[in-house]
Amino acid sequence: MIEVSNLTIRKWIDFLFQIVGLLILFLALVTLLSLILDLSTKGLHRIDWAFMTHFPSRFPERAGILSAWVGSLLVILLTSFFVIPLGIAAGIYLEEYAPKNFFSTFIELNIVNLAGIPSITFGLMALGFFVYTLNFGQSILTAGLTLSLLVLPIIIVTTREAIRTIPQTIREAAFGLGASRWQVIQHHVLPYSSGGILTGVIIALSRAIGETAPLITIGALTFIAFLPPNPLGTDQNFYDWIFSPFTVLPIQMFNWVSRPQSEFHVNAAATGLILLLLTLVLNAVAIFIRFRFRRRIKW
Repeated sequence: MIEVSNLTIRKWIDFLFQIVGLLILFLALVTLLSLILDLSTKGLHRIDWAFMTHFPSRFPERAGILSAWVGSLLVILLTSFFVIPLGIAAGIYLEEYAPKNFFSTFIELNIVNLAGIPSITFGLMALGFFVYTLNFGQSILTAGLTLSLLVLPIIIVTTREAIRTIPQTIREAAFGLGASRWQVIQHHVLPYSSGGILTGVIIALSRAIGETAPLITIGALTFIAFLPPNPLGTDQNFYDWIFSPFTVLPIQMFNWVSRPQSEFHVNAAATGLILLLLTLVLNAVAIFIRFRFRRRIKW
């Protein structure tokens, strides 16, 4: 009788937990949809070809986001170039190669702690080290390195968690057939864990593209009426664009929201929709790549 009563209580607790979880999920979705509808109502009519191809202006009807969305793409491109190979390599080393001792445990704890540090701290560190010590200046390179350090712990942690899901028996079978450790990682561990690793990359880059505080700290411009040098131009060095001043979509939004004119607030809403769309496109590309990896493994 007591066992039946305990089982009934557990079922009711499980049912209540499901109901609470669904309510929280519904509340989060309603909040997100309300924010998207609010942005769409205010700024959707402002999005046109001129808005995408014009530079910022002190006249709201002439202002555009050309320098902002180009700057965002270049910063995210440079961030991806630095953080993806470094984060995945660090996760592989810590999970597959590093000895389990006090030193590796100390590194793991610090990586987890870095994932929770406020982003402004990374901006202050980058200002002192990249801008003034290494003399990279207030450039796209500094922004890419700053955001790389910001999201690096996320990719390391998710890479390690994805690798841990691979059964140890797969490794043992490969070792038994004479494969080296790197061959096991290359041909078995990485292909089967690629879905989880790419999920971590998606989360990391989605956070990076919306960051504002560290970029303001390192001196990103709030008003910029030119594009970085064309790397394919005949009179330009290929790497000149890396050291160019920049702005990004979140900073452009911050600039317009801080102005008293309501027309600039409309521009900020339109910029928010573009930023949301850009994030969704990047996520869709990463999800497509992940799907292709899984399909290739399946077949």
